[in-house]
Amino acid sequence: MTLRHRLIRLALLGVLLVLVCAGLAGCLTLDRQPAVARYAEVTADQIERAKQILESNDPRRMKTGAMRTVEVTAGDADVALNYLAHRYADGSAEARFASGRLHARASVRLAAVPSAPWANIDVHLAQGSPLPAIESFRVGRLPLPAWLAEAVLGRMAATIWRAEDLALLRSAVKRVEFAAAGARVTYQWHDELGNAMRAALMPPDARERLRVYQQALAGATRALPRGSVSLVRLLTPVFTVAATRGASSDPVVENRAAILVLTFYVDGRSLAQVLPEARSWPRAARRTVTLNGRNDLAKHFIISAALSANTGGPFADAVGIYKEVADSRGGSGFSFNDLAADRAGSRLGELAEGAQSARVLQARLRVPLIERVLMPETSDLPEFMPEPEFKRRFGGVGGPEYVRMLADIERRIAGLPLYR
Repeated sequence: MTLRHRLIRLALLGVLLVLVCAGLAGCLTLDRQPAVARYAEVTADQIERAKQILESNDPRRMKTGAMRTVEVTAGDADVALNYLAHRYADGSAEARFASGRLHARASVRLAAVPSAPWANIDVHLAQGSPLPAIESFRVGRLPLPAWLAEAVLGRMAATIWRAEDLALLRSAVKRVEFAAAGARVTYQWHDELGNAMRAALMPPDARERLRVYQQALAGATRALPRGSVSLVRLLTPVFTVAATRGASSDPVVENRAAILVLTFYVDGRSLAQVLPEARSWPRAARRTVTLNGRNDLAKHFIISAALSANTGGPFADAVGIYKEVADSRGGSGFSFNDLAADRAGSRLGELAEGAQSARVLQARLRVPLIERVLMPETSDLPEFMPEPEFKRRFGGVGGPEYVRMLADIERRIAGLPLYR
């Protein structure tokens, strides 16, 4: 046998070995069933705690060099991890804390592998100095060395953050502590962190996309008469642009950008509050935007749509309930009108981000509409109820009469043409 034939045989054996190893790894790492199967649920109380954390760590109120410690309960961390797995990986997750340790499990759905569509991940973290260290990492029945797992996670982080921003983030974290009660993260704020977070959340192509929709909104509002205007008269011109751009790009990201621009406008805010460069973009003429003749319902609707399109329906629904409960304790009172607008907006947001429904929504919104296509009648719903009255009449959130009223609202929304 010549040297050439030996080399060919060796190469073929090498290819065969790679295929066998890949097949073996697939058998060890993929499963037919998820190890963790949970519904992603977010409650109004959890939204309240998240709001408190965000308010106490508002970067606009912190100076460079300020030290902060964030405390997260074990229950809230568990719910948050499961929500993220559900939202971004079509799966479920759970977190269990102990003194100096965190044990996390997740099941990620792989739609491209119908015979064994689940990757079950099991990881143990140990409290480190300053960052936690991986003690063990397993995918299915295949254990991975800690160094390899850290390299993979680092590569994933590099797809979101630039290398210099990752280094800045690591340097800002001074200590991470695990206990049975939850986790404590101590960090030092730097103004550069805000710029790094903005760059990760809003890359250049996303900013340009927002500019396009701001320009469309500015043109639409200038053509409208002064005074009040229905939200449907703004949806059509903006989603006409989304439909045109979505024909050759991802319709979901176009929908999200369109809804975000509308949300800032309806809420009376400027995009420049989060993107300083937006100060030079075309300005929309100021109009009072309404649904069912009310500006507050338009705000509830579009904010819920934005939350649902970017964070998911369960989160948007929880925010809506939290807002109404908070109002009943000293604001305008609990309002089923507002809740109906929240739920309708959340439904629109779900359609906007659906793989199958994103383009369908664009096609439906690009033609002139009437309000009753997307917003139910609400004038007969109870509102302005202080907390004692709300609890007496409806049993509070989750009470029998509350559930009945919510079911009625859902039926009204389900019957609207846009959501059929």
